[in-house]
Amino acid sequence: MLKLPPQVPLAQTPTPLQYLARASAEVGAKLWIKRDDLTGITLSGNKVRKLEFTLAKAMAEGCDTIITCGGLQSNHCRATAFACASLGLAAVLVLRGVPEGVDDGNLLLDKLAGAEICTFEPRVYTSQLPQLLEAKAEELRSQGRRPFIIPTGASDGTGIWGYVAAAMELQRDFESQNLQPSHIVCATGSGGTQAGLTLGVHLLQLETTVLGMAVCDDEAYFQRKVRADIEQWQQRYNRQVSLDDAAIVVNDRYIGPGYAKAGAEVFATIAWLARTEGIVLDPVYTGKAFHGLVSELRAGRLPSDRDIVFVHTGGIFGNFPQKQGYS
Repeated sequence: MLKLPPQVPLAQTPTPLQYLARASAEVGAKLWIKRDDLTGITLSGNKVRKLEFTLAKAMAEGCDTIITCGGLQSNHCRATAFACASLGLAAVLVLRGVPEGVDDGNLLLDKLAGAEICTFEPRVYTSQLPQLLEAKAEELRSQGRRPFIIPTGASDGTGIWGYVAAAMELQRDFESQNLQPSHIVCATGSGGTQAGLTLGVHLLQLETTVLGMAVCDDEAYFQRKVRADIEQWQQRYNRQVSLDDAAIVVNDRYIGPGYAKAGAEVFATIAWLARTEGIVLDPVYTGKAFHGLVSELRAGRLPSDRDIVFVHTGGIFGNFPQKQGYS
């Protein structure tokens, strides 16, 4: 059993591992889904697992305000806002993009949670993010507050503990269901979920492959990012682990038009799974990843005779700002 660092109990775990009987029959495969969309904190999905460890570190350091960042409809930022509200911490969100019209989706929820919201044009955000975060932290320090900066998606050497712990949970799931899945598949957006699962599977010596379906950057980028997160984990927690045979597997065929932009085929897959299994994905992360998984199965590039586990990382609120995709 792996020893975990301190964590704040936020997530409702273990989450169910559910067999997709009707979807499996239609695709001609053996599909399971890990329902991490049900982790709690206002349907916060995979984000809350990471925040359990990151916020524990922040609170141990005596912080009273969390600063984090992401897109205008960031699931991570919304999850952070609600986690902070539940812990009595202030939240400041540095967001990429300028709101237009009536607030919707995650942005609406950010405001309901009481977060302070700072928005920037994409060009400014992309080129100056570290400076924007530090400037906000310095402003708060000048007011006598104690800020703590969480990177995009809480994807770093601390946040990946969330999915090391999830790998331990999956191991118990596999034992109880007598499964030996060929793959564990997840959406890869900031890299932390894949890093944690990859590290966890390696440490637990599970005979399965973690496959990250990229939703934005390419395969080479995510291989570097996942390895960097794991190396930071090694340094931060003084863990001497050989990673030579830890496979970092990324599929970047299904990014589509770009981050948070999905083609008609992704919306069609989301609608198909909703009416087939009563499970809702989203067009930013899980919809792309599940569409990629099904497409790879149909193309014969994944084994149809072995169990495959898809990790549903949440994101349901991302459907509302993109509702035109279903019309």
